[in-house]
Amino acid sequence: MSHNLVRWANQHPGDHRPFWWRHGHPTRSITFLLAIYCILVICPPPKKLSLKTGIDLGDTAIVLGLIGFIFAFIPFLRILGIVVAAVGLILGIITVRRKKPKSDRMTPPAVAVVLSVVALIVGTAMTSTTSETPKPVADTSAISESLSPKPTDTAPDAPTAVEASDFKPTVSAPVTADITALALLKTLPVKGNAPKTGYDRVGNFGAPWTDIDHNGCDTRNDILARDLEPEAKNGECTVTSGTLNDPYTGKTIQFVRGETTSLAVQIDHVVPLLNAWQSGAQQLTQAQRVTLANDPINLFAVDGPTNAQKGAGNAATWLPPNKTFRCTYVARQVSVKATYGLWVTQAERDESEKILTGCPDEKATPSAFAPTPTPHVPSTPTPPPAQPEPAPAQPEPAPAQPEPAPKAPPAGSVNYRSCADARAAGAAPLHRGDPGYSQKLDRDGDGIACEK
Repeated sequence: MSHNLVRWANQHPGDHRPFWWRHGHPTRSITFLLAIYCILVICPPPKKLSLKTGIDLGDTAIVLGLIGFIFAFIPFLRILGIVVAAVGLILGIITVRRKKPKSDRMTPPAVAVVLSVVALIVGTAMTSTTSETPKPVADTSAISESLSPKPTDTAPDAPTAVEASDFKPTVSAPVTADITALALLKTLPVKGNAPKTGYDRVGNFGAPWTDIDHNGCDTRNDILARDLEPEAKNGECTVTSGTLNDPYTGKTIQFVRGETTSLAVQIDHVVPLLNAWQSGAQQLTQAQRVTLANDPINLFAVDGPTNAQKGAGNAATWLPPNKTFRCTYVARQVSVKATYGLWVTQAERDESEKILTGCPDEKATPSAFAPTPTPHVPSTPTPPPAQPEPAPAQPEPAPAQPEPAPKAPPAGSVNYRSCADARAAGAAPLHRGDPGYSQKLDRDGDGIACEK
């Protein structure tokens, strides 16, 4: 139910106030004044026209009308001014009805009525100018994505992103397990954020949780299975429960799959997709962006409310509350941006350097799904082939030698398409250096593949 409310709020971000209040200040003012007039016509005025203190109600009405008129022009006193003007209007009308004017000159109660009416019109008009200004809708893509792999929010009118099929990420150093995150950070370009123009979660990065490793399970369940310990499944893929040692807060969270309980654990993009869009992902191909959105090195299962607080922030605007995890978090952001050829802002670079300086040995994390970017090396012209020398006289053929026995295939030629094949062959788990080990099978990059 909460998921449906979030989706409805995103699709209907307009004003949902009552009809009479929503359609501009003239309707509000006239309705308010007519209500007061009707009340005064029905209710007879009091016989005594002065307060117990001896202050004349006509003088009180004009003072209240003047105060309401002044307050109507002061933003933080505008509502109070409308209330004061309404009281002044009521007192003024009561006084006018009880006291017949003896001359053509306006009496103080009449002046009070005029001032109060003007104050009410001005106050409600200025209130409408501020209250009807659309407010930005909070980004709830992290919540909606955590519930279902189906797309929830689309922007059909968004401009189509520029495709560049021959684009390749270019950084000055490849992302390998041997390079430190601090050294890798120094290779990233520093630029300002690009505009948000054209950003569309589904249109630019594909439907949430695409199965990019083709193991039959969506990415969300893959990450839950990786980060929850132990986890329970319904079938081969769907994770139904488990325990999360949340890296962002340090808390232990019990995950139970359900329409409302699933929000307790969400899958966070370490580099938020909006931030990626503003730091170079606009130049990636659609396939590269889909890979970025589902690459395990860019995903953590984390505490839901903490993930919602992060939004689309980078290292300069948001870091995990758990300070012991900040080195790993920043190193992972740097690894993702380097892998996909994204840039950082100056403030982001400064904050990342500050964090990584405290852990200079923190390693970068390579991706098993994106090609490792390499520096561009200009091609050199190939020299023309040398003229062949005349062949020497052929010697008499030697007697035919027996054909050598076939050699056993080298260890490195063993290749398992999936962990299922490795388990069927009895080779799982695979350690780095074992025949058949590959980074594709080792999703968490710990050097042990197909351990589950």
